[in-house]
Amino acid sequence: MDFGLVLQTDPPASRVVELMKRAENNGFTYGWTFDSAVLWQEPFVIYSQILSNTTKLKVGPMVTNPGTRTWEVTASTFATLNDMFGNRTVCGIGRGDSAMRVAGRTPNTLARISQAMKVIRALGSGHEADLGGTVVKFPWIKEDAELPVWMAAYGPKALKMTGEEADGFILQLSDLYLTEYMVKAVKDAAVAAGRDPSEVKICVAAPAYITEDDSPESLAHAREQCRWFGGMVGNHVADLVSKYGEHSAAVPEELTDYIKAREGYDYSHHGRADNPDTAFVPDEIVDRFCVIGTPQMHIEKLNALRELGVDQFAVYDMHDAQEAVIDAYGTTVIPAVNG
Repeated sequence: MDFGLVLQTDPPASRVVELMKRAENNGFTYGWTFDSAVLWQEPFVIYSQILSNTTKLKVGPMVTNPGTRTWEVTASTFATLNDMFGNRTVCGIGRGDSAMRVAGRTPNTLARISQAMKVIRALGSGHEADLGGTVVKFPWIKEDAELPVWMAAYGPKALKMTGEEADGFILQLSDLYLTEYMVKAVKDAAVAAGRDPSEVKICVAAPAYITEDDSPESLAHAREQCRWFGGMVGNHVADLVSKYGEHSAAVPEELTDYIKAREGYDYSHHGRADNPDTAFVPDEIVDRFCVIGTPQMHIEKLNALRELGVDQFAVYDMHDAQEAVIDAYGTTVIPAVNG
């Protein structure tokens, strides 16, 4: 199993770079960041520094979207980084929750994501792409260029499209039941589209918090540090409920039930441990969606995820123990999981 580190690009950028270096030294192979231009600093500038200060780490956004950047610019940015550092980027893409809404726009449609994925992948891999009537190709790109595009999804139509079109699936939660359900949906769609399902990489991303023991006090602190994640996921879940209804066979109630008490969301606290808009998230959801507890508890859950076909676990590292979690994964969790 690969391991990734997910960070927000809060200033100073030097800290983001240092944490990514620390992650690579501890056996992580991917470095991801949020991409929301108003809330955080520009990630692609920081990727250049991360790549320059690491040797093998692959980097990318979790996730970018096809609305805040024109597609040829996105592709050119990835291709330039790959030309400089050797095919070490991944384009994670989705509807654009915070990036679009904070700027007063509506998240992108699946049709737009589909079109963008095709253009970005083609251009970033050295092929031609049609930009709505004008066919272009980067004249400077190398023959061995490649740019995988991984799609974030929860809903049935998005899962189906991921299996049909994407190189990877990003699932932002680590609940075992929902992981099995959604991975199956993606793989089944890949098979139905005539693809080899093993070619679709599966990345589960969720907060991880290491505790010294499994005492109620230790677990309670870990939950408070990770409760924000249920609020973030709740934004996407609320969209699904709005589209499919509160009780729908199209969306598992194991995903939707918990947002009944959700009242609103302030993006100024997006993805932060002190988010005041996540009181509605119960302990059960934190335990299911995140990975918390002793190193052995992490190892057990990660082994279970791997059995469900997960190729990468990406650690959301937004809490009060960033270095400690990276180091604990390096010294104990990753060696145990990868044996």
